[in-house]
Parts: sequence; C-alpha cells; structure tokens
Amino acid sequence: MMRVTSVLALLYFAVFTVPYAIFCFLSFPFLNAHRRYWVAAGWCKVTVGVLRRLNGIDYRVEGRENLPDGPAVLLVKHQSAWETIALPALMPKPLCFVFKRELVYVPFFGWALGMLKMIKIDRKQGNAAFASVLRQGRARLADRSWVIMFPEGTRIPVGQQGKYKSGGTRFAVGAEAPIVPIAHNAGHVWPRHAWIKYPGLVTVSIGKPIPTAGRSIDEVNREVEAWIETEMRRLDPNAYDGPYVPDAKGSAPRRARTRAAGDSGAGA
Repeated sequence: MMRVTSVLALLYFAVFTVPYAIFCFLSFPFLNAHRRYWVAAGWCKVTVGVLRRLNGIDYRVEGRENLPDGPAVLLVKHQSAWETIALPALMPKPLCFVFKRELVYVPFFGWALGMLKMIKIDRKQGNAAFASVLRQGRARLADRSWVIMFPEGTRIPVGQQGKYKSGGTRFAVGAEAPIVPIAHNAGHVWPRHAWIKYPGLVTVSIGKPIPTAGRSIDEVNREVEAWIETEMRRLDPNAYDGPYVPDAKGSAPRRARTRAAGDSGAGA
C-alpha cells in the first residue's frame, strides 16, 4: 500500500507543481516580495496536507514559544526533503533559503524560486561568495525575513551525523543575529534518496535562540551542534548508540547505527 500511495504522491507533485508555478509566474509581477513568498508557501502548505492525508505523514511542533520576534538565522538538521517543504508552511515569518544559483534554471520549480527574494550563491565568485551572501542576508533580515540553512550541507541518514560546517554560524555572527537551532526526525518517513514515503509522526523541536554577539564562530558552532545532536537523541533515542559526546575538537564522534527506513521511531 505504501508503494501505491507513494506513486500517487509522485503524480501529485507532477500534476500540481506545474500549474501552481504558472500561477506564480502570472501573479508575482503584481505582488510585493512578502506576498510572493506567501503565495509560494501556499504550495508547501497544500503539499504538507496532501502528505498527511495520502501518506500518513503527520507532525507536531515543540518549542514554538522559542521563536523570536526579531531577526533570526534558523540552523536545521537535514534528514529529508520533508523539512524543506514543511518549514515554510510552519514558520510565522518568510524564510530565506541559501541555494546555489544554478537551481533557478530548473524548469518551473527553479523559475518560481528565482522570482522570490532568496539568497543565491555564485560559486564562481570564490571567496567573494560569502560577502555576497552576507550582503543579501542582511537585507533579508532587515526586511523581516528569517534566513534558514542546513549546517550539515546534505541530507544525513537516520541515526548518523554529518560534519557541521561553519557557514551558517559565520553568517549569523557577521549579521549579528541570534541562531534558532531546529531538530526533527523526518528521515523516518521520507528517507534521503528514497521515493517511498512511510506513515509516521514527525516531531519538529525548536530550541531557544543562541546569541552570537561578541562570540567566536567556533564557539557558537559547537553550541549549535551540541543542541541539535543532543535533541536528536532525545527525539529518536533508538537510532543512536548513546548520548551525544563531543570529541576533543568539539565535534561528535560519528558512531551511530542507522535504523531501517520507515521504523516506528518517527513517532518518538
């Protein structure tokens, strides 16, 4: 049955995304940046609802009260495609994703993305790329958006931990914005590199803002990693060998066993 509902989900993406993107192309020229974002986020809200009803992927959010009123940089655990779709639907302010410039050339999805005020990285700029990210990001924060990044860079299998890159922390320190760490266990319901979607309950946990003013990038990055990885073990204890213990350099040893995709841990 999960194969059938997963095929239906693929058909939904194919059938719904193209006309919605065309609707965005037609309406965006008449809308300001924030209204454009919320129109695009409507696709995310509909999709989260479809995944809940069709594939049985439900969710709950813990720590909403930790979200600040002012500027913030969200650093999020990356396990699945689910969180990239769900977070714009769940957050109360526009999210500004950081992505490589080449994505705007992806038909329909990328074209609509290019019409939004996101942060585009041109890797050909080399060292100048970060200055561009900082400049764009400060403008987005001033415009009442939140910047969102995935410090591990890529989707990580359930029960494992990637290297926490310092780019997001470096940006937050440079922009003098607090960091909101977010953990979740969406990898159980929509594993990376998998088209089958499993029913389950995703818990999204939002941590208290981590201040960056007057602190070093390494210090803040270690605190972000420690909070997210400790919280991951609380949300999904059976997926890990034990509690989070940073090594001498402040990074966790990559000792973890991966559970089978679709295990009941999604409801932990």
